[in-house]
Amino acid sequence: MYNTIKNTIKKYDLVAIGTGSASGAAVSAFRKAGRSVAVIDSRPFGGTCALRGCHPKKILVSAADAIDAAERMSGNGFVAENYGIDWPALIRFKRTDTDATPKRAEEGYKKQGADTYHGRARFIGSNIVSVDENILEAKHIVIATGAEPARLPIHGFENLTLSDQFLELETLPKRIVFVGGGYISFEFSHVAARAGAQVTILHRGERPLEQFEPELADILVKRTRGLGVKIELGVSVTKIQKIKTGIRVSGERDGKECIFEGDIAVHGAGRVPEVSDLNLEAAGVEYDKRGIKVNEYLQSVSNSSVYAGGDVVAGLAAPLTPRAGYDGEIIAKNLLEGNADKPDYNGLASVVFTIPPLASVGVSESEAKKNGLKYRVNYADTSQWFSARQRNETHSGHKVIIEEGSGRILGAHLLGPHSDELINVFAVAVKLGITAENLKRVLYAFPTRGSDIPYML
Repeated sequence: MYNTIKNTIKKYDLVAIGTGSASGAAVSAFRKAGRSVAVIDSRPFGGTCALRGCHPKKILVSAADAIDAAERMSGNGFVAENYGIDWPALIRFKRTDTDATPKRAEEGYKKQGADTYHGRARFIGSNIVSVDENILEAKHIVIATGAEPARLPIHGFENLTLSDQFLELETLPKRIVFVGGGYISFEFSHVAARAGAQVTILHRGERPLEQFEPELADILVKRTRGLGVKIELGVSVTKIQKIKTGIRVSGERDGKECIFEGDIAVHGAGRVPEVSDLNLEAAGVEYDKRGIKVNEYLQSVSNSSVYAGGDVVAGLAAPLTPRAGYDGEIIAKNLLEGNADKPDYNGLASVVFTIPPLASVGVSESEAKKNGLKYRVNYADTSQWFSARQRNETHSGHKVIIEEGSGRILGAHLLGPHSDELINVFAVAVKLGITAENLKRVLYAFPTRGSDIPYML
Protein backbone atom coordinates (compact mmCIF):
# COMPACT_ATOMS: atom_id res chain seq x y z
CA MET A 1 0.00 0.00 0.00
CA TYR A 2 2.85 2.37 0.83
CA ASN A 3 4.24 2.17 -2.72
CA THR A 4 0.90 3.07 -4.29
CA ILE A 5 0.35 6.17 -2.15
CA LYS A 6 3.86 7.48 -1.52
CA ASN A 7 3.53 10.23 -4.11
CA THR A 8 0.50 11.72 -2.34
CA ILE A 9 1.78 11.51 1.21
CA LYS A 10 1.85 14.76 3.19
CA LYS A 11 4.94 14.91 5.35
CA TYR A 12 5.31 16.63 8.73
CA ASP A 13 7.72 16.83 11.61
CA LEU A 14 4.89 16.07 14.01
CA VAL A 15 1.38 14.65 13.74
CA ALA A 16 -0.78 15.00 16.87
CA ILE A 17 -3.86 12.80 17.19
CA GLY A 18 -6.38 14.49 19.47
CA THR A 19 -6.91 18.16 20.32
CA GLY A 20 -7.06 18.19 24.11
CA SER A 21 -4.58 19.45 26.65
CA ALA A 22 -1.78 16.99 25.88
CA SER A 23 -1.60 17.57 22.15
CA GLY A 24 -2.12 21.33 22.53
CA ALA A 25 1.04 21.72 24.61
CA ALA A 26 3.12 19.59 22.22
CA VAL A 27 1.86 21.35 19.10
CA SER A 28 2.54 24.81 20.55
CA ALA A 29 6.13 23.93 21.44
CA PHE A 30 6.79 22.39 18.02
CA ARG A 31 5.43 25.38 16.13
CA LYS A 32 7.49 27.79 18.23
CA ALA A 33 10.50 25.75 17.19
CA GLY A 34 9.54 26.23 13.54
CA ARG A 35 8.62 22.61 12.90
CA SER A 36 5.78 21.47 10.63
CA VAL A 37 2.73 20.09 12.43
CA ALA A 38 -0.60 18.45 11.62
CA VAL A 39 -3.42 17.98 14.09
CA ILE A 40 -6.19 15.38 13.77
CA ASP A 41 -9.48 14.93 15.63
CA SER A 42 -12.53 12.80 14.84
CA ARG A 43 -14.64 15.01 17.10
CA PRO A 44 -14.99 18.79 17.28
CA PHE A 45 -11.68 20.38 18.23
CA GLY A 46 -11.12 21.18 21.89
CA GLY A 47 -10.78 17.86 23.71
CA THR A 48 -12.69 16.16 26.50
CA CYS A 49 -12.16 18.70 29.27
CA ALA A 50 -13.39 21.75 27.37
CA LEU A 51 -16.27 20.06 25.57
CA ARG A 52 -17.39 16.93 27.41
CA GLY A 53 -15.86 17.11 30.88
CA CYS A 54 -14.45 19.76 33.20
CA HIS A 55 -15.94 22.91 31.70
CA PRO A 56 -19.57 21.88 31.09
CA LYS A 57 -19.69 19.86 34.30
CA LYS A 58 -18.44 22.75 36.42
CA ILE A 59 -21.04 25.11 34.90
CA LEU A 60 -23.81 22.73 35.96
CA VAL A 61 -22.24 22.41 39.40
CA SER A 62 -22.25 26.22 39.74
CA ALA A 63 -26.06 26.25 39.50
CA ALA A 64 -26.35 23.41 42.00
CA ASP A 65 -23.96 25.27 44.32
CA ALA A 66 -26.29 28.30 44.25
CA ILE A 67 -29.26 26.10 45.16
CA ASP A 68 -27.30 24.49 47.97
CA ALA A 69 -26.28 27.87 49.40
CA ALA A 70 -29.88 29.07 49.36
CA GLU A 71 -31.11 25.93 51.11
CA ARG A 72 -28.36 25.96 53.74
CA MET A 73 -28.94 29.61 54.62
CA SER A 74 -32.72 29.62 54.35
CA GLY A 75 -34.05 30.55 57.79
CA ASN A 76 -30.62 31.77 58.83
CA GLY A 77 -30.97 35.34 57.65
CA PHE A 78 -31.49 34.54 53.99
CA VAL A 79 -34.90 34.80 52.39
CA ALA A 80 -35.66 33.67 48.86
CA GLU A 81 -38.79 32.58 47.04
CA ASN A 82 -39.31 30.43 43.96
CA TYR A 83 -35.65 29.66 43.44
CA GLY A 84 -34.63 26.57 41.50
CA ILE A 85 -32.78 25.26 38.48
CA ASP A 86 -34.24 25.94 35.05
CA TRP A 87 -32.55 23.05 33.27
CA PRO A 88 -33.04 24.16 29.64
CA ALA A 89 -31.75 27.64 30.53
CA LEU A 90 -28.77 26.11 32.35
CA ILE A 91 -27.90 24.00 29.30
CA ARG A 92 -28.15 27.09 27.10
CA PHE A 93 -25.77 28.89 29.47
CA LYS A 94 -23.37 25.94 29.33
CA ARG A 95 -23.37 26.15 25.55
CA THR A 96 -22.24 29.77 25.63
CA ASP A 97 -18.91 28.25 26.63
CA THR A 98 -18.81 24.90 24.83
CA ASP A 99 -20.36 25.89 21.49
CA ALA A 100 -17.64 28.41 20.76
CA THR A 101 -14.78 26.12 21.73
CA PRO A 102 -14.33 23.98 18.58
CA LYS A 103 -14.01 26.96 16.23
CA ARG A 104 -11.77 28.82 18.67
CA ALA A 105 -9.57 25.77 19.20
CA GLU A 106 -9.17 25.02 15.50
CA GLU A 107 -8.47 28.65 14.66
CA GLY A 108 -5.85 28.62 17.42
CA TYR A 109 -4.06 25.69 15.81
CA LYS A 110 -4.23 27.32 12.37
CA LYS A 111 -2.97 30.63 13.75
CA GLN A 112 0.09 28.79 15.05
CA GLY A 113 0.64 27.40 11.56
CA ALA A 114 -0.56 23.83 12.10
CA ASP A 115 -2.59 21.99 9.47
CA THR A 116 -5.89 20.62 10.79
CA TYR A 117 -7.70 17.43 9.77
CA HIS A 118 -11.12 16.11 10.71
CA GLY A 119 -11.68 12.36 10.83
CA ARG A 120 -10.56 9.24 12.64
CA ALA A 121 -6.85 8.58 12.35
CA ARG A 122 -5.69 5.03 11.64
CA PHE A 123 -2.11 3.85 11.49
CA ILE A 124 -1.04 2.21 8.23
CA GLY A 125 2.68 2.12 9.06
CA SER A 126 5.08 2.81 11.89
CA ASN A 127 4.90 6.57 11.31
CA ILE A 128 2.09 6.90 8.75
CA VAL A 129 -1.60 7.53 9.43
CA SER A 130 -4.63 7.85 7.20
CA VAL A 131 -7.43 10.34 7.80
CA ASP A 132 -10.24 9.72 5.30
CA GLU A 133 -8.53 10.32 1.93
CA ASN A 134 -5.45 11.94 3.44
CA ILE A 135 -2.20 10.10 4.14
CA LEU A 136 0.15 11.76 6.63
CA GLU A 137 3.72 10.76 7.39
CA ALA A 138 5.65 12.24 10.33
CA LYS A 139 9.00 11.95 11.98
CA HIS A 140 7.07 11.78 15.24
CA ILE A 141 3.46 11.05 16.16
CA VAL A 142 1.81 12.01 19.45
CA ILE A 143 -1.25 10.05 20.51
CA ALA A 144 -3.49 12.05 22.83
CA THR A 145 -6.99 10.82 22.04
CA GLY A 146 -8.20 10.83 25.64
CA ALA A 147 -10.64 8.38 27.18
CA GLU A 148 -14.15 7.13 26.52
CA PRO A 149 -16.80 5.41 28.69
CA ALA A 150 -15.80 1.82 29.34
CA ARG A 151 -17.71 -0.86 27.47
CA LEU A 152 -19.44 -2.76 30.29
CA PRO A 153 -20.32 -6.48 30.13
CA ILE A 154 -24.00 -5.72 30.57
CA HIS A 155 -26.83 -6.98 28.39
CA GLY A 156 -28.46 -3.89 26.87
CA PHE A 157 -25.37 -1.71 27.37
CA GLU A 158 -26.49 0.37 24.37
CA ASN A 159 -29.46 1.60 26.43
CA LEU A 160 -27.17 3.51 28.79
CA THR A 161 -26.95 7.28 28.48
CA LEU A 162 -23.25 8.19 28.32
CA SER A 163 -21.79 11.00 30.42
CA ASP A 164 -21.25 13.08 27.25
CA GLN A 165 -24.93 12.74 26.44
CA PHE A 166 -26.03 13.65 29.96
CA LEU A 167 -24.34 17.02 29.55
CA GLU A 168 -26.44 17.66 26.45
CA LEU A 169 -29.87 16.74 27.81
CA GLU A 170 -32.41 19.38 26.74
CA THR A 171 -34.67 18.50 29.66
CA LEU A 172 -33.79 16.73 32.90
CA PRO A 173 -35.60 13.40 33.40
CA LYS A 174 -37.50 13.03 36.67
CA ARG A 175 -35.96 9.65 37.54
CA ILE A 176 -32.28 8.90 36.93
CA VAL A 177 -30.33 5.75 37.70
CA PHE A 178 -26.53 6.06 37.70
CA VAL A 179 -24.57 2.87 37.08
CA GLY A 180 -21.29 3.03 39.01
CA GLY A 181 -20.30 4.77 42.22
CA GLY A 182 -17.36 6.87 41.04
CA TYR A 183 -16.82 10.60 40.75
CA ILE A 184 -18.94 11.01 37.59
CA SER A 185 -22.05 9.57 39.22
CA PHE A 186 -21.57 11.59 42.41
CA GLU A 187 -20.95 14.88 40.62
CA PHE A 188 -23.93 14.45 38.31
CA SER A 189 -26.18 13.22 41.12
CA HIS A 190 -25.47 16.34 43.20
CA VAL A 191 -26.58 18.47 40.26
CA ALA A 192 -29.58 16.35 39.26
CA ALA A 193 -30.93 15.98 42.80
CA ARG A 194 -30.79 19.73 43.39
CA ALA A 195 -32.56 20.22 40.07
CA GLY A 196 -35.45 18.12 41.35
CA ALA A 197 -34.71 14.65 39.96
CA GLN A 198 -35.13 11.41 41.88
CA VAL A 199 -31.66 9.87 41.79
CA THR A 200 -30.34 6.37 42.45
CA ILE A 201 -26.66 5.33 42.34
CA LEU A 202 -25.85 1.63 41.88
CA HIS A 203 -22.37 0.49 42.89
CA ARG A 204 -21.11 -3.07 42.79
CA GLY A 205 -18.57 -2.61 45.61
CA GLU A 206 -19.14 -2.10 49.30
CA ARG A 207 -17.83 1.46 49.24
CA PRO A 208 -18.21 4.09 46.52
CA LEU A 209 -15.48 6.61 45.64
CA GLU A 210 -12.93 3.88 46.31
CA GLN A 211 -9.92 6.03 45.31
CA PHE A 212 -10.54 8.43 48.20
CA GLU A 213 -9.98 8.15 51.93
CA PRO A 214 -12.81 6.04 53.44
CA GLU A 215 -13.53 8.39 56.35
CA LEU A 216 -14.15 11.34 54.04
CA ALA A 217 -15.95 9.30 51.39
CA ASP A 218 -18.31 8.05 54.11
CA ILE A 219 -19.10 11.62 55.15
CA LEU A 220 -19.81 12.56 51.53
CA VAL A 221 -22.06 9.52 51.13
CA LYS A 222 -24.10 10.71 54.14
CA ARG A 223 -24.31 14.21 52.65
CA THR A 224 -25.42 12.75 49.32
CA ARG A 225 -28.06 10.56 50.90
CA GLY A 226 -29.27 13.63 52.76
CA LEU A 227 -30.18 15.12 49.37
CA GLY A 228 -32.54 12.22 48.82
CA VAL A 229 -30.16 10.28 46.58
CA LYS A 230 -30.47 6.52 47.01
CA ILE A 231 -27.06 4.83 47.07
CA GLU A 232 -27.37 1.08 46.57
CA LEU A 233 -24.17 -0.85 47.33
CA GLY A 234 -23.16 -4.38 46.39
CA VAL A 235 -25.24 -4.31 43.21
CA SER A 236 -23.80 -5.93 40.06
CA VAL A 237 -25.80 -4.63 37.11
CA THR A 238 -26.63 -7.40 34.62
CA LYS A 239 -29.23 -5.97 32.26
CA ILE A 240 -30.57 -2.63 31.05
CA GLN A 241 -33.75 -2.62 29.00
CA LYS A 242 -36.20 -0.08 27.68
CA ILE A 243 -39.75 -0.33 28.96
CA LYS A 244 -42.90 1.70 28.33
CA THR A 245 -42.29 3.89 31.37
CA GLY A 246 -38.58 4.47 30.71
CA ILE A 247 -35.73 2.16 31.60
CA ARG A 248 -35.31 -0.92 33.79
CA VAL A 249 -31.98 -1.80 35.36
CA SER A 250 -31.61 -5.36 36.61
CA GLY A 251 -28.88 -6.47 38.96
CA GLU A 252 -27.80 -8.98 41.56
CA ARG A 253 -27.07 -8.40 45.23
CA ASP A 254 -26.18 -11.22 47.60
CA GLY A 255 -27.31 -13.74 45.00
CA LYS A 256 -30.75 -12.17 44.62
CA GLU A 257 -32.17 -10.21 41.71
CA CYS A 258 -32.93 -6.54 42.27
CA ILE A 259 -34.76 -4.17 39.91
CA PHE A 260 -34.49 -0.40 39.58
CA GLU A 261 -36.50 1.77 37.23
CA GLY A 262 -36.02 5.28 35.91
CA ASP A 263 -36.50 7.48 32.89
CA ILE A 264 -32.82 7.05 31.94
CA ALA A 265 -29.81 5.09 33.17
CA VAL A 266 -26.48 6.95 33.03
CA HIS A 267 -23.03 5.40 32.60
CA GLY A 268 -20.87 6.40 35.56
CA ALA A 269 -18.75 3.28 35.80
CA GLY A 270 -15.40 4.50 34.56
CA ARG A 271 -13.55 5.43 31.39
CA VAL A 272 -10.88 3.70 29.34
CA PRO A 273 -8.24 4.93 26.85
CA GLU A 274 -9.78 5.65 23.44
CA VAL A 275 -7.34 3.68 21.28
CA SER A 276 -9.24 0.61 20.09
CA ASP A 277 -9.76 1.76 16.49
CA LEU A 278 -6.41 3.50 15.87
CA ASN A 279 -5.02 0.29 14.35
CA LEU A 280 -1.99 0.49 16.64
CA GLU A 281 -0.91 -2.98 15.53
CA ALA A 282 0.02 -1.58 12.12
CA ALA A 283 2.47 0.77 13.83
CA GLY A 284 3.80 -1.85 16.23
CA VAL A 285 2.60 0.20 19.21
CA GLU A 286 2.11 -1.98 22.27
CA TYR A 287 -0.93 -1.36 24.47
CA ASP A 288 -3.31 -3.12 26.82
CA LYS A 289 -6.65 -2.32 28.44
CA ARG A 290 -4.98 0.38 30.56
CA GLY A 291 -3.61 2.19 27.51
CA ILE A 292 -0.44 2.66 25.48
CA LYS A 293 2.74 1.32 27.04
CA VAL A 294 5.41 4.01 27.30
CA ASN A 295 8.88 4.34 28.81
CA GLU A 296 9.97 6.93 31.34
CA TYR A 297 10.06 9.60 28.61
CA LEU A 298 6.46 8.95 27.47
CA GLN A 299 7.80 7.26 24.35
CA SER A 300 6.20 4.06 23.07
CA VAL A 301 8.16 1.04 24.31
CA SER A 302 7.86 -0.59 20.89
CA ASN A 303 7.90 2.29 18.36
CA SER A 304 10.42 5.08 18.92
CA SER A 305 8.55 7.45 16.56
CA VAL A 306 5.45 7.45 18.75
CA TYR A 307 4.84 9.25 22.04
CA ALA A 308 1.64 9.31 24.09
CA GLY A 309 0.24 11.55 26.81
CA GLY A 310 -2.81 12.07 28.98
CA ASP A 311 -5.57 9.53 29.43
CA VAL A 312 -4.26 7.11 26.77
CA VAL A 313 -1.11 6.23 28.73
CA ALA A 314 -1.07 3.00 30.72
CA GLY A 315 -1.05 3.41 34.49
CA LEU A 316 1.38 6.27 35.19
CA ALA A 317 -0.91 8.67 37.05
CA ALA A 318 -4.54 9.68 37.42
CA PRO A 319 -6.24 10.71 34.13
CA LEU A 320 -6.58 14.41 34.95
CA THR A 321 -6.44 17.54 32.78
CA PRO A 322 -3.36 19.10 34.47
CA ARG A 323 -1.50 15.84 33.97
CA ALA A 324 -2.42 15.80 30.24
CA GLY A 325 -1.11 19.31 29.63
CA TYR A 326 2.03 18.50 31.60
CA ASP A 327 2.55 15.34 29.53
CA GLY A 328 2.35 17.42 26.36
CA GLU A 329 5.10 19.73 27.61
CA ILE A 330 7.31 16.77 28.57
CA ILE A 331 6.75 15.12 25.19
CA ALA A 332 7.59 18.30 23.27
CA LYS A 333 10.82 18.76 25.22
CA ASN A 334 11.86 15.16 24.68
CA LEU A 335 11.13 15.32 20.97
CA LEU A 336 12.94 18.61 20.44
CA GLU A 337 15.91 18.00 22.72
CA GLY A 338 16.22 14.24 22.74
CA ASN A 339 14.79 12.27 25.67
CA ALA A 340 15.86 14.67 28.38
CA ASP A 341 12.94 14.92 30.79
CA LYS A 342 10.82 12.52 32.79
CA PRO A 343 7.38 13.35 34.22
CA ASP A 344 7.10 13.77 37.97
CA TYR A 345 3.47 13.51 39.04
CA ASN A 346 4.11 14.11 42.72
CA GLY A 347 1.68 16.78 43.88
CA LEU A 348 -1.01 16.05 41.27
CA ALA A 349 -4.30 16.98 42.93
CA SER A 350 -7.76 15.60 42.12
CA VAL A 351 -11.23 16.83 43.02
CA VAL A 352 -14.74 15.39 43.07
CA PHE A 353 -16.90 18.42 42.33
CA THR A 354 -19.77 17.52 44.61
CA ILE A 355 -21.19 20.03 47.09
CA PRO A 356 -19.15 20.23 49.21
CA PRO A 357 -16.18 19.09 47.09
CA LEU A 358 -13.90 16.20 47.99
CA ALA A 359 -10.23 16.75 47.16
CA SER A 360 -7.03 14.75 47.40
CA VAL A 361 -3.28 15.05 46.77
CA GLY A 362 -0.31 12.84 47.56
CA VAL A 363 -0.44 9.41 49.16
CA SER A 364 -3.39 7.82 50.91
CA GLU A 365 -2.98 6.24 54.31
CA SER A 366 -3.21 2.76 52.77
CA GLU A 367 -0.43 3.65 50.31
CA ALA A 368 1.75 5.03 53.09
CA LYS A 369 1.26 1.85 55.07
CA LYS A 370 1.89 -0.37 52.03
CA ASN A 371 5.12 1.47 51.24
CA GLY A 372 6.39 1.11 54.79
CA LEU A 373 6.48 4.84 55.46
CA LYS A 374 6.65 6.18 59.01
CA TYR A 375 3.89 8.71 59.38
CA ARG A 376 1.26 10.26 61.58
CA VAL A 377 -2.31 11.11 60.62
CA ASN A 378 -4.24 14.24 61.52
CA TYR A 379 -7.92 13.44 60.95
CA ALA A 380 -10.92 15.47 62.08
CA ASP A 381 -14.60 15.89 61.39
CA THR A 382 -14.73 19.67 60.97
CA SER A 383 -18.47 20.21 60.65
CA GLN A 384 -18.36 22.33 63.83
CA TRP A 385 -15.44 24.48 62.71
CA PHE A 386 -16.24 28.09 61.86
CA SER A 387 -15.38 27.59 58.17
CA ALA A 388 -18.28 25.12 57.99
CA ARG A 389 -20.66 26.73 60.48
CA GLN A 390 -20.61 30.14 58.78
CA ARG A 391 -22.20 28.44 55.75
CA ASN A 392 -24.32 26.04 57.81
CA GLU A 393 -22.42 23.18 56.16
CA THR A 394 -23.01 20.04 58.19
CA HIS A 395 -20.53 17.70 56.50
CA SER A 396 -16.80 18.42 56.33
CA GLY A 397 -13.52 16.92 57.40
CA HIS A 398 -9.85 16.43 56.61
CA LYS A 399 -7.12 13.82 56.76
CA VAL A 400 -3.48 14.88 56.45
CA ILE A 401 -0.60 12.40 56.36
CA ILE A 402 2.72 13.70 57.71
CA GLU A 403 6.06 11.90 57.62
CA GLU A 404 7.57 11.23 61.02
CA GLY A 405 10.98 12.77 61.51
CA SER A 406 11.11 15.07 58.48
CA GLY A 407 7.64 16.53 59.01
CA ARG A 408 7.01 16.52 55.23
CA ILE A 409 3.41 16.47 54.11
CA LEU A 410 2.92 13.20 52.25
CA GLY A 411 -0.77 13.49 51.51
CA ALA A 412 -3.80 15.68 52.16
CA HIS A 413 -7.47 14.79 51.77
CA LEU A 414 -10.19 17.38 52.26
CA LEU A 415 -13.98 17.53 52.29
CA GLY A 416 -15.77 20.81 52.83
CA PRO A 417 -16.30 24.33 51.53
CA HIS A 418 -13.63 25.48 49.05
CA SER A 419 -11.69 22.21 49.34
CA ASP A 420 -11.28 22.32 45.55
CA GLU A 421 -9.19 25.49 45.98
CA LEU A 422 -7.53 24.71 49.30
CA ILE A 423 -6.11 21.43 47.98
CA ASN A 424 -3.78 23.47 45.76
CA VAL A 425 -1.92 24.76 48.83
CA PHE A 426 -1.29 21.19 49.89
CA ALA A 427 -0.31 20.28 46.32
CA VAL A 428 2.47 22.87 46.53
CA ALA A 429 3.56 21.43 49.87
CA VAL A 430 3.64 17.85 48.56
CA LYS A 431 5.40 18.84 45.33
CA LEU A 432 8.09 20.95 46.99
CA GLY A 433 8.55 18.93 50.17
CA ILE A 434 7.30 21.71 52.47
CA THR A 435 7.06 20.60 56.08
CA ALA A 436 4.02 20.87 58.29
CA GLU A 437 5.95 23.18 60.62
CA ASN A 438 6.75 25.62 57.82
CA LEU A 439 3.19 25.55 56.52
CA LYS A 440 1.99 26.41 60.02
CA ARG A 441 4.19 29.50 60.09
CA VAL A 442 2.29 31.20 57.24
CA LEU A 443 0.07 34.07 58.39
CA TYR A 444 -3.17 33.20 56.60
CA ALA A 445 -5.96 35.71 56.05
CA PHE A 446 -8.65 35.17 58.68
CA PRO A 447 -11.36 34.01 58.74
CA THR A 448 -10.87 32.01 55.57
CA ARG A 449 -10.75 28.34 54.68
CA GLY A 450 -6.98 28.73 54.37
CA SER A 451 -6.74 29.79 58.00
CA ASP A 452 -7.82 26.23 58.90
CA ILE A 453 -4.51 24.86 57.62
CA PRO A 454 -2.42 25.19 60.82
CA TYR A 455 -5.09 23.18 62.69
CA MET A 456 -5.03 20.45 60.04
CA LEU A 457 -1.36 19.73 60.73
